[in-house]
Amino acid sequence: MILNYIWIGFLAVAFLTCLGTTLFSGETSIWSDVMNASFTQAAFAFEISIGLTGVLSLWLGIMKIGERAGVTSWLARRCAPLFSRLFPGIPAGHPALGAIFMNISANMLGLDNAATPMGLKAMQEMQTLNPRKDTATDAMIMFLVLNASGLCLIPISIMMYRAQGGAANPTDVFIPILLATAIATLVGLTALCLKQRIRFDRVLISWLIGIAALVGGVVWIFASMPAEQMQRWSAFAANFLLFSVIILFLIAGVRKRLNIYDTFIEGAKEGFKTAVMIIPYLVAILVAIGMLRASGALGIFTSWVESGVAMLGFDTGWVGALPTMLMKPLSGSGSCAMMLDVMQAEGADAFVSKLAACVRGSTDTTFYILAVYFGSVGVMRTRYAAGYALLCDLIGALSAILIAYLFF
Repeated sequence: MILNYIWIGFLAVAFLTCLGTTLFSGETSIWSDVMNASFTQAAFAFEISIGLTGVLSLWLGIMKIGERAGVTSWLARRCAPLFSRLFPGIPAGHPALGAIFMNISANMLGLDNAATPMGLKAMQEMQTLNPRKDTATDAMIMFLVLNASGLCLIPISIMMYRAQGGAANPTDVFIPILLATAIATLVGLTALCLKQRIRFDRVLISWLIGIAALVGGVVWIFASMPAEQMQRWSAFAANFLLFSVIILFLIAGVRKRLNIYDTFIEGAKEGFKTAVMIIPYLVAILVAIGMLRASGALGIFTSWVESGVAMLGFDTGWVGALPTMLMKPLSGSGSCAMMLDVMQAEGADAFVSKLAACVRGSTDTTFYILAVYFGSVGVMRTRYAAGYALLCDLIGALSAILIAYLFF
């Protein structure tokens, strides 16, 4: 229901902004810009789904091998102490738990292309337990919020963008991003546990402390490395672990005497069907976002915020990253474009450029996740998922600002 109001709100704000622009400045071309953006974004949504088709087919094929070989259920049993508390509606040993583990692991390694198919697989498995197929369950919402909070131990892509932009030390945002995304995840997780009345017992608290320790360990390991070495080893670690998972699944399949090829094809067919199913949901959300951006509403809001901050006597250095903050929940490519635009205009080593990079890595793309994941299983009533996911975005942005001022 919240997503319904947000979608209508985007279109209404875009229309009113265009109307105001025409009435007060006499500019009429804004209407063409907005409508052209709607056509462009609709085509872009289709391109995304087509691009996902191959990736989904590949990874759902691999996941099918792991599922048939018993690897995903084994992983689920290893994480049962934590998952049984965060996802009490999912029975122990259910395939959904293994897919959830794989998705979260891929996200933590910064491997978005692998994380999405695994996340879609998790949603499909959770949907088999859903008594009301059009309504999100508590487990689905918990999973979506964990994805939206975007805990990432190795932000490879952002460090690569900074290197391409000519940053003197492309990896100087590594620790700030890690801290910001960890704070967003822990706050979002805690808030949702309170909402779903999940009890903070000794086991859950121990796992949360363990996650915090893992983040601290990654910081300690990589903080002492030179910039070039950090970038090389972080990329190696992520991709080595991912390839190792593939080999592990194949070995397990051989030991189970599976027909590996036929099993892969069966899973790949599911990937193709899923890619087609999400097209309408992507079109709906990306068109609304594109029209909102083309109307100039985001630019107007940014200028208002900058004026207000200046009037209050506070530093306005962070406001230049506000477009990236506003675009982050709406569009991954849009927020990336905003980040690159700031880097190009101000220089990769400017404070605002580093802040934009921290914001870009602090959380994931909320509305894309909601559209794709819920759309893949036909869930229309998302309940409070959007609100708590946006809470993670807000905490991530605020944390990025404070940490950027502390570090830079």
